[in-house]
Amino acid sequence: MSDGRPQAGRQAEKAGGARDRTTGEKVRSLWAYARPHKAVLVVALLLGAIGTATELATPLVTKAVLDGLEASASLATPITILAVLLVAGTVVGLVQGIMLGTLAERIILAARTGLVRHLLHARVPEVTARQPGELVTRVTSDTLLIREATTSSVVNFVNGVIGLVGAIVLMAYLDVVLLGVTVAVLILAGVSVVALMPRLSRAQQEAQEHVGALGGRLEGVIRALRTVKSARAESRETGRVAAHAEASARSGIRAVKLENVSWTITGVAVNLAVMLLLGVGAWRVSTDAITVSTLVAFLLYVFQLMMPVMLLTMSLTSLQSGLAAAARISEVEEMALEADDDAAVRDGGRDLDRDGLDGLPAAPRAGAEPPLVRLHDVTFRYAGASGNGTTGGRPPALDGVTLEVPRRGHTAIVGPSGAGKTTIMSLLLRFLSPDSGHVELDGRPYAGWTTDQIRSRIAYVEQDTPIVPGTLRENLAYAAPDATDAEIRAAVDALRLTERVAMLPDGLDTQVSASQLSGGERQRVAVARALVARPEILLLDEATAQLDGLTEAALAEAIRDVASTGAVVTIAHRISTVMDADQIVLLERGRVRAIGRHTELLESDELYRELVAALRLDANVTVPGEEERAPAGA
Repeated sequence: MSDGRPQAGRQAEKAGGARDRTTGEKVRSLWAYARPHKAVLVVALLLGAIGTATELATPLVTKAVLDGLEASASLATPITILAVLLVAGTVVGLVQGIMLGTLAERIILAARTGLVRHLLHARVPEVTARQPGELVTRVTSDTLLIREATTSSVVNFVNGVIGLVGAIVLMAYLDVVLLGVTVAVLILAGVSVVALMPRLSRAQQEAQEHVGALGGRLEGVIRALRTVKSARAESRETGRVAAHAEASARSGIRAVKLENVSWTITGVAVNLAVMLLLGVGAWRVSTDAITVSTLVAFLLYVFQLMMPVMLLTMSLTSLQSGLAAAARISEVEEMALEADDDAAVRDGGRDLDRDGLDGLPAAPRAGAEPPLVRLHDVTFRYAGASGNGTTGGRPPALDGVTLEVPRRGHTAIVGPSGAGKTTIMSLLLRFLSPDSGHVELDGRPYAGWTTDQIRSRIAYVEQDTPIVPGTLRENLAYAAPDATDAEIRAAVDALRLTERVAMLPDGLDTQVSASQLSGGERQRVAVARALVARPEILLLDEATAQLDGLTEAALAEAIRDVASTGAVVTIAHRISTVMDADQIVLLERGRVRAIGRHTELLESDELYRELVAALRLDANVTVPGEEERAPAGA
């Protein structure tokens, strides 16, 4: 893709869970962020090479100055060269720093926007299987780590290699014996540092994982803050969140120790080399094998080695952090995206008149008005709790369900908890796909429609009734951004929100959040948002759970209004919401038990009577056997 992030849509080997990645996979993931900026990186590397060359030339020019002093020659030329090298190195370093800083911000921007895009286009079960706070951590914290790993660490590594190789070549030019002493010490130090890298990578990845777990736990606790406080669980939750923080700190401290050990080894190696070189160099000067100026120049190169060796060490440690972050980000990148059927994608949803599709029924011809939506022999099972993609022996959430939603009217879906009501909603919205059977829209299987085409005809009010960050107007027009003020006001009036809007400081343009509105107000806003969209299909999942009697009556009127021109499908445990429905679908254990109107089901179905009686919504209905249990004279 062109947004600077790895190709999305790779399938995880363990669905819904992390897997161990090889170093090669991590490197490829990390490089994918830098690849779109190869040209800038090449220029930065060239500038780094120029800067390193100016540093490498300095000891030789210094040697020339010392030789000139010994021969009483003019020092104007070597001093001028030293000044030019100083200025050139400073300017190159400034330009390179600005380039790398700008590139780093562009990479992190591409990474974050790419991750957000992928998250919002991922399949609903893939996202909801993870803690929201943990996903936010990957977008915010982990992307910071890949910034340095894909920019400064790369350039520093190359500069370090150039500086190290260049210094060694020039040191060989000055004296091979002294070079042998230096290389022997550096090899010992290098082997020690490289041996620490795998442990450092593991420590940094563990620290990030604990930070993600901390974010997920804290986000959930804050969302349930009233419950936490009412249960006097502040101390317990503080301890649980602190446990993740402590685990992250332990891993972070282990990583810091390893980093400092590697840097210390590097520093000790350079100092040891200097001490050995002073002894061996003094002996070489005493035997006239080399001059004093040569020894001084050689020692300057040894001191210069400190910088490239430190750059290499720092870039390797930064790279380990980036690799750990890239592995965690890749888990998000591997979430399966919502994908339309190949035929629908290829045809763009335009060729809808062809007869049949994959052996499924063709679109009906003129003269026959099919149901707007139809589930045909649909079976669906949720994956097991292990998250490995298997059903784990669980019974199907829906088992051979067939039902029709008329083009106009109110269809209510009722049944005990776990009967499959919400699963049907998710199938209608294409959040889920059937294991067998199919869903039809306008007589055409869902495979013949794009996801956007399906959802453009549906408005959905979910049970949690979330408030989207923004103004109240933006919330109400969320599904219909081009809605007029009159359409928004009409929905506000229909749901009895007029007085509440008038109380807000900026009316409809007031910034709102879930904490500013009561549960009933959020529910009314969600229903009003659906009404503004004027959908062909209105899906209501427990839309009356927190409404008072007057507001519920207003909602019932709004439902009747929508049902007069389109289809309304509701899920409710309050039977008063669905008593006037044109048809009621009674589910039990993933199967359709009965379909009929309220009075018909009261007469014919015992389970429906029990549901109604349990909610005490019809005084004329009693639980079977209740007369026998009633005390005498009651």
